[in-house]
Amino acid sequence: MDNHIIFVRIADQDDAHYAEEIIQETEQSAIARGSGIAKRTLASVIEKMAAGKAVIALTNTGEWVGFSYLETWEDERFVSNSGLIVAPKFRNSGVARSIKNRIFKMSRRLYPHSKIFSITSGPAIMRMNAKLGFLPVSFAEITHDEHFWEGCKSCVNYDILTRKKKCNCLCTAMLFDPEYFSDAQPVVYQHAEIYQEITYS
Repeated sequence: MDNHIIFVRIADQDDAHYAEEIIQETEQSAIARGSGIAKRTLASVIEKMAAGKAVIALTNTGEWVGFSYLETWEDERFVSNSGLIVAPKFRNSGVARSIKNRIFKMSRRLYPHSKIFSITSGPAIMRMNAKLGFLPVSFAEITHDEHFWEGCKSCVNYDILTRKKKCNCLCTAMLFDPEYFSDAQPVVYQHAEIYQEITYS
């Protein structure tokens, strides 16, 4: 058994070599769950890293653990928190929550007046969102930007979305509205957070 420390931090251009593994695991995870997911390209993941709009989790030995990223829509009126994925051997350890919290904090720091949303079919993500103050909403209350919805075209459930005229799908939309949290403390920026020590085979 080996002891490792997991670091959860903002990704940068030096993390580009993890992008292929992130994409492959995202697609394999969706297939295993039998659920839909918008496919990400290698270029888009690397772009998010280089722009400082992604969070990555790594062990102290440099092994990839998890990832998530943010995107702005409608002139920063909305921010999406998307693409949360954790490597199989690190699942059920709580690291997904740490990544989710970090991408949310980064979204609040960079775009304090933007509404933050997430669409997901995963109960675990819904619970994480709820603890951060997200509420379930209709698709009409999140971005109408066509570029966002184009990302759903690669999802196996896209035909359902189109039949429902983008009013709903198998995913649940959840929204954090900063107007409801106007008295919240400002988000303090930290470059890296040590998540926890874990032991695994």
